[in-house]
Amino acid sequence: MEYSERIKSLPPYIFAEIDKKKKAAIQAGRPIINLGIGDPDRPTPKKIVDYAKKALEKPENHPYPIGSGSGVFKESIIKWMYRRFNAAVSMEEVLVLIGAKDGITHLPFAYVNKGDIVLIPDPAYPGYRSATLLAEGEPYFMPLTAENNFLPDLEAVPEEVYKKAKIMFLNYPNNPISATADKGFYEKAVEKAKKYDFLIAQDNAYSEIYFDEENKPLSILEIQGAKDCAIEFYSMSKTYNMTGWRVAFVVGNAKAVKGLLTVKENIDSGTFTALQEVSAFALEKCDEESRAIRELYKKRAQIFYKGLTELGYKVLEPNATLYLWCEVPKSYDSMDFVSKVLDEADMVITPGIGFGKMADKYFRIALTVEEKTIAEALERFKKLKL
Repeated sequence: MEYSERIKSLPPYIFAEIDKKKKAAIQAGRPIINLGIGDPDRPTPKKIVDYAKKALEKPENHPYPIGSGSGVFKESIIKWMYRRFNAAVSMEEVLVLIGAKDGITHLPFAYVNKGDIVLIPDPAYPGYRSATLLAEGEPYFMPLTAENNFLPDLEAVPEEVYKKAKIMFLNYPNNPISATADKGFYEKAVEKAKKYDFLIAQDNAYSEIYFDEENKPLSILEIQGAKDCAIEFYSMSKTYNMTGWRVAFVVGNAKAVKGLLTVKENIDSGTFTALQEVSAFALEKCDEESRAIRELYKKRAQIFYKGLTELGYKVLEPNATLYLWCEVPKSYDSMDFVSKVLDEADMVITPGIGFGKMADKYFRIALTVEEKTIAEALERFKKLKL
């Protein structure tokens, strides 16, 4: 049997070689430190788990959860968006998702025809590119450089590209870089979207993992007129250590939300209602738990950042997310350096090339290990023969 052309169009899995070597090292009994995956090492807060037990016992939560989401969860989302960002959204402007990846990767199927352009940051979360290719769209990569504060240069995109664009993906706070965006950038992006009639899909999954209370990440929906051309994705995963629960939501332009819902109605049957009820509880009653998670990553980021810079590594000062973005030393490319770290130091880190061509001189570290493990990791970095 032959794979479809859509599957064949996908780029090779860049992490396969590292993953194979990692598994071999673990099977050999080597003391591997895994700094590669952005999956919280702490459990979901007990307060949320205890509430979930009650929600699971309710018979009314057990039927198919067909539709755009439960009224209880959608109302909580509306209140949270207003409380957190002073952004007003209506019930028709909210859609519950089976994780943010669900919405992000299905979105191009609602808007992209063969040959249409999707504007994608480079580097970026790989799902933006894969979803575009599966929808037979053409990715156009917008470089993120230190010189431009890791924001796309919107003026550098040719007008003929803008005219063929259907979607622009943005992601701030950014994975893998951890950079944030200011109001001025969002205003320019909205201006471009309105001028050339494309949809902005802003991935705000890390909105609550920030390290400066006086400079919290923004919502693009805070920008006047943004709902005319933008939607924004949020996730329960990182905010509440609920990665495995697969609950998220998208808010914004009602037509875009309806388009994504139409795709999902033909693919899945929605998010388990009990989990929607629990998520509503978390948004309304678990600010302290979210704050504790945020402070944990801030502390880890400061320790790791200080340690790596003292060793001579060039690291972007972390303001948000649960990652550090570091320059590869000397003349290595990212895959060579990642292999060296695994071979010589028994540590798994993520090569920048996995996020795009612009990132081949960087590597990413996940802050999902305890402080004692960070200390051990720093000792191993210290002993590397560079």
